[in-house]
Amino acid sequence: MKKVYLIFALYTLLFSSCAERRNLVYFSDLAKVNGSEKVEDQSIKIEQNDLLRINVNSLNQESNLLFASVQNPTTRNNEEPTGYRVSKNGEVNIPVIGNIKVEGLTIAEAQDILASKLDKYVKKPVVEVQIQNFKITVIGEVNRPSNFTVPGDHINLLEALGMAGDMTAYGKRENVLIIRQQNGQRIMKRLNLNEQDVLNSPFFTLKQNDVVYVEPDKSKAIEYSPNTRIMPIVIASISAVAVLISVFLRR
Repeated sequence: MKKVYLIFALYTLLFSSCAERRNLVYFSDLAKVNGSEKVEDQSIKIEQNDLLRINVNSLNQESNLLFASVQNPTTRNNEEPTGYRVSKNGEVNIPVIGNIKVEGLTIAEAQDILASKLDKYVKKPVVEVQIQNFKITVIGEVNRPSNFTVPGDHINLLEALGMAGDMTAYGKRENVLIIRQQNGQRIMKRLNLNEQDVLNSPFFTLKQNDVVYVEPDKSKAIEYSPNTRIMPIVIASISAVAVLISVFLRR
C-alpha cells in the first residue's frame, strides 16, 4: 500500500503546485496608518446625446407656468425617461430662451448658465439639472453583471463593483479593464486595484457609458477546461490500477 500512498502524494503535490497564490485584497499596499491627501475634482461633464432633466422654480408662481414644459418635456414612449437631449452641437433647446450650449460643462456650471439666462424672464430662478441616461456596464467576473443607471452625477470604480455584487474569487483585481468613448475615440485602460495609486487615476471615476470588464483568473480556465473534468477519472483509474498491482505483487 505504500506505493498507492506515494502515487496519491505525487498527484497532490502536482496539482497544489499549479495553484497560483493571488492577492484578493483591494489596495493591499495601502499604509496602515491613517492619512489624507487632496482629491482632484473629477466632476462629470455633459456630453452629446446626454438626456437632461431640467427643473425650474422661482418666487413667481405665474412665471413658473411659463417653463412648465421644461419640467415635463414630451417623450417618444413611456419607457424612456423624460428630458432634453443634448444635440450634436452640444446644445439643448429651452422654451422661450432657445438653444443653450451645455456640452463640456459640469452639472453645476450648466445650472448657473441656465439660471442666468432665465433671470430675464423669472424672478430669482433656481435650476436643477440631472443626467437621466447616465449608465455604466459591469461585466466579467462579478456576481451580478449588468447595465446600471447612476442616480446622481458621480460614481467611482469601487461603487460600480459594489452595484455588481463585487468581484468573484476568480476576478483579477490587478487587471480591471475600463472601456470609454471619448471625443469619438474608444479608450481602454487597465487598472490595478491592489495598488493605492489607482485612486488618483482619471479612470477611477467613471463616466457616462463606461464599460468595466473584470478579467477571470487562469485558475478558472483550468477548473472549467475539459481536461480538468476528465482528470479525476484518470487519477481514479490510475489509483485502481496501482491497487491491483499492489495486490498482485503481494502474492
